[in-house]
Amino acid sequence: MKQAFSILSLCVALAAPAAAESPFEVPVTGEVLPGWVMADGTRMSALRLTLAPGWKTYWRAPGDSGIPPQFDWSASRNLGAVSVNWPTPKVFDQNGMRSVGYDNTLVIPLHIHPKTDGTPVRLRARMDMGICADVCLPHTLEFDADISTEALTPTPAIAAALAARPYSAGEAGVQSAECIISPTSDGLAIEARIAMPSAGGAEYVVIEPGQGDIWVSEAETRRSGATVVATSEMVNINGGPIAIDRSAIRITVLGSKYAVDVKGCSAG
Repeated sequence: MKQAFSILSLCVALAAPAAAESPFEVPVTGEVLPGWVMADGTRMSALRLTLAPGWKTYWRAPGDSGIPPQFDWSASRNLGAVSVNWPTPKVFDQNGMRSVGYDNTLVIPLHIHPKTDGTPVRLRARMDMGICADVCLPHTLEFDADISTEALTPTPAIAAALAARPYSAGEAGVQSAECIISPTSDGLAIEARIAMPSAGGAEYVVIEPGQGDIWVSEAETRRSGATVVATSEMVNINGGPIAIDRSAIRITVLGSKYAVDVKGCSAG
């Protein structure tokens, strides 16, 4: 845990001088894709990020060396709720550290629920994120767009990003998902056992606890026959006790062929 925090602190400490000396004027740019109206009156829109060559950004669970993205929608108008749909990320290995994220172009579909149906949504959003090339930098993108389209035909770029999401457990043929949890000196150890067909190649597992105050170490992943086994440690970042709700745990298996999103696990 201390190593993970020291890596993140180093990335942030390097941010100011690196930004001043960067040869790239803008390492990442963003825009809103207005999308289309769904059959139930909600809207499917998206944020499209374009990264300069050699730069990458992070998934919702970025790994020990990454900076997790954060969204602020509070300045929007007529926005009742918004859910973010993440396409399947890549696993990056750099300087002996792994991170999970994206390079080149990233389209993030947004399922938007207006407060008042049939009325345009003013989407004003702030995205705090991390971007990395030779060093990691905290960065902020701001979006401001009126989403008033009445189009019913899906936008190809958004539809492609939705299709690129991980499979659900049912779609991937997951037979069972168990989490064996045991106490450690400063937190908990978790062993996730997912009975499923191979996702291809050397599978990589990300475990999310479903609680914002819990740090989870990078999982050590192996396959035992028809089961993917991943072990991690969990620590309360505030130093307090940990109470884990297994139904809130989210396990993503990333393989060379496809990814699988497993929501919840039973006691082992």
